[in-house]
Amino acid sequence: MPATRLTLPVEGMTCAACALRIEKVLSRQPGVSASVSFASESAQISYDPQQRNVGQLVAAIEQAGFSVPPQTLQLEIEGMTCTACATRIEKVLNRQPGVSATVNFASETARLQLAPGAPDTAQLLAAVSQAGYGARVAEEQDGDSREQRAAARYRHELRWFWLAAALMLPFLLEMVTMLLGSHHGYLPRDWQLLLATPVQWLVGWRFYRGAWHALRGGGANMDVLVALGTGMAWAWSAWVTLAGWSQQHVYFEASAAVITLVLLGKLLEARAKGRTAGAIRSLLALTPKTARVEQHGVVLEKPLSALQAGDVVLVQHGERVAVDGTVIDGAAVLDESLLTGESLPVERRAGDRVYAGTHNQGGMLKVSATAVGKRTQLAAIVRRVAEAQGSKAPIQQLADRISGVFVPVVVAIASLTFAATGLLTGDWQQALIHAVAVLVIACPCALGLATPTAVMVGMGNGARRGVLFRNAAALEHAAGIRLLVVDKTGTLTEGKPQVSDLLPLAEVDENGLLALAAAAEAGSEHPLGRAVVAEAGARGLSLPAVSDFRAHVGQGVSVTLGGSTLRVGVPDWVLGSVPAAAQPWYAQGKTVLAVSRDGVALGLIALADQLRASSAQAVAALQAQGIRVVMLTGDKPESAGHIAAQAGIAEVHAALRPEDKAALVKVWQEQGQVVAMVGDGVNDAPALAAANVSFAMGAGSDVAIDTADVTLMAGDLLHLVDAIRLSRATLRKIRQNLFFAFIYNVLGIPLAALGLLNPVIAGAAMALSSVSVVSNSLLLRRWR
Repeated sequence: MPATRLTLPVEGMTCAACALRIEKVLSRQPGVSASVSFASESAQISYDPQQRNVGQLVAAIEQAGFSVPPQTLQLEIEGMTCTACATRIEKVLNRQPGVSATVNFASETARLQLAPGAPDTAQLLAAVSQAGYGARVAEEQDGDSREQRAAARYRHELRWFWLAAALMLPFLLEMVTMLLGSHHGYLPRDWQLLLATPVQWLVGWRFYRGAWHALRGGGANMDVLVALGTGMAWAWSAWVTLAGWSQQHVYFEASAAVITLVLLGKLLEARAKGRTAGAIRSLLALTPKTARVEQHGVVLEKPLSALQAGDVVLVQHGERVAVDGTVIDGAAVLDESLLTGESLPVERRAGDRVYAGTHNQGGMLKVSATAVGKRTQLAAIVRRVAEAQGSKAPIQQLADRISGVFVPVVVAIASLTFAATGLLTGDWQQALIHAVAVLVIACPCALGLATPTAVMVGMGNGARRGVLFRNAAALEHAAGIRLLVVDKTGTLTEGKPQVSDLLPLAEVDENGLLALAAAAEAGSEHPLGRAVVAEAGARGLSLPAVSDFRAHVGQGVSVTLGGSTLRVGVPDWVLGSVPAAAQPWYAQGKTVLAVSRDGVALGLIALADQLRASSAQAVAALQAQGIRVVMLTGDKPESAGHIAAQAGIAEVHAALRPEDKAALVKVWQEQGQVVAMVGDGVNDAPALAAANVSFAMGAGSDVAIDTADVTLMAGDLLHLVDAIRLSRATLRKIRQNLFFAFIYNVLGIPLAALGLLNPVIAGAAMALSSVSVVSNSLLLRRWR
């Protein structure tokens, strides 16, 4: 058997030696030859499938201390006409080994999760092509060309529509006479055949082609319904005309009108669907195409693709920042509203962080780039929004199940209608028309568009306001929140505590106490530890050398200092009890840290953290929505109670370790409550993971964007209120759409079966049903 070639991505390499090590590990496997590139972070492997499989190769890489991450691929799909097409493509892709795919009919995209060893991109594109559809890899920064392709397709479809409409015009008189009760016809039948045939077989060929691909693949879609319905009407009419049966009625106008109206409906639907993706277009438009870079005293204008980390980028008044970076010179006022949702401009000076896409409203900045292109915060947000818009909400499952069997059921109903009407009335011609009406009024598209279009508009609306939903499930679950758990530090408060008081207890003065505490906290990421280090730096203190740093979650830190153990943290943990001297500070809402060496108390440090200006307003708004707000904190009851009283929170659980918070969340869930947790995304990780919906106070944090269900980019609880209101508004819109889609088919199909709907009217109703659902979703854009 010939060797199989495989490319695997590899994470965790830090230098070329890592690549060499992986290469040796793989090449020692029987029947394996490998070449590993540190630059591309990938392994090119040739192996004998009889001696080794992909799982064993991945296991070998992981045993060497590295990882093979699953890959994500997004495809643009062409040729889908209804949700049954999306279901068909999804099944085809999910049958490929190592592939998990979700196809979104509204956005005409497929998002694939590829396990190691999954088929390559060419094979996946070929699988979609064999199913009868077109596919191409979607590029993240390909917004302009994507719109151009969509516009070109729209113009192409528009030309076909105008051809059909022109051929359809003479039938209008014929239709008017039918409505007036005359069936003799003023348009000669030969002319009718001449006009209707190009509409049926030239303009309408797409429906036959789509129906053939669907049936060949073992499925059925809207094309089957349109092709069957219009084809039956045309075939009967052509047979009657060519046979010279002048006493029999013909229905050329019905077949031509249905095809023309369906095309019109698709054009209107395409325009409306294009507007649902406006959020990604607005975000992509934030990034300038070029940037002015200073090199050796000379300013050059470079395209964005040529920028690198470390470049010095100049941002003048009126320009947008092209990179993520740190200000090294200058001062300016930036509008960050479309990135964070914060309406007021902010001032940025030397040392401050700035982000790509923000707008300079006054001043000049010199920025050292830290992230460019796909690595910027804006690019991460675009990816997040695109992924979220392509995900499926749990509420869509019912519509998906119905869509999967919709077309076969409608064909069965049409067949039953034809047989029953013919047998009961003896008028087989009328029976045929009733069956055609059933086929053309049924519309699976409305069901398929009901949920994803509302999700796309809702998430886009949130993204423009600094609220990022991880997926559609998070959007749906946020609407059902009845209990919100909030952290104190960095959530209700500013998260920027400052040292307010120092109380030495033995053998050191204030500066000595602060220096020891800062030395211990130098390796900590906790806001309290950073505040201690910042105060020592502000005083210009030199810190002693320490070793063996250990962080004790929820308690504090310990280090080794000259053979002694130095502890800084919660007084209970450091000293075994809370000194009486700390009580007045707790009563003032301050946080207290204790410092000890070998168990001997050295002193206490008090830190004050101010309540956010908007916290009380946000808590009141949440409570007005019927949401119970509870504070969980590791701080002392006195300090927690002081902040809770200011925020308007009645229920407080203090002195909790991270695992205690998670346990409480689970208790409430067992009581049947939908529990949300909002925190900083790091210290509250167990509780955030346990909650039904987790909110992270983002403030531009990559970690928050990658881990939380919902990220509040501005780090403001009022944005959490907005997120819940938006999720409820979106869910209402989804329910309205599903109701309209279901009621349309539930009422329309029986009316058509009973002969109460002319096929032309049925075709018009089918064409407009999808447009009405998408238009209803677009009303969400008015949400404020």
